[in-house]
Amino acid sequence: MSIVGWIILGLLAGAIAKFLLPGKDPGGFIGTTLIGVAGAFIGGWISARWLHHPITKRFYDGPTWAAAIGGSLVLLIVYRLLFGDSRR
Repeated sequence: MSIVGWIILGLLAGAIAKFLLPGKDPGGFIGTTLIGVAGAFIGGWISARWLHHPITKRFYDGPTWAAAIGGSLVLLIVYRLLFGDSRR
C-alpha cells in the first residue's frame, strides 16, 4: 500500500476511532484526523514489528484496518489524557 493509501486509511481510522470514543477532543476535527493518520502508521508498524503480521499491499485487509483503528484509539486516548483539560 502506498503512502497515500495509509493516509486515506488513517483518515478513515480516525473517524472510526472518534465514533467509537465520542466526546470533546482538544484538537477538534483536524486534530482527530491527524491522530488517525499517525495511529494508522503506528498501528501498522506495531503489527508488522511485534505481532508478526506483515503489512499487505491490499487496502481491504482486516488486520491492517484493526491495527490502524487500534493505533488511532490509543493515540486519541493518550491525547485526551495529556491535553484534555487545556481548553478550560
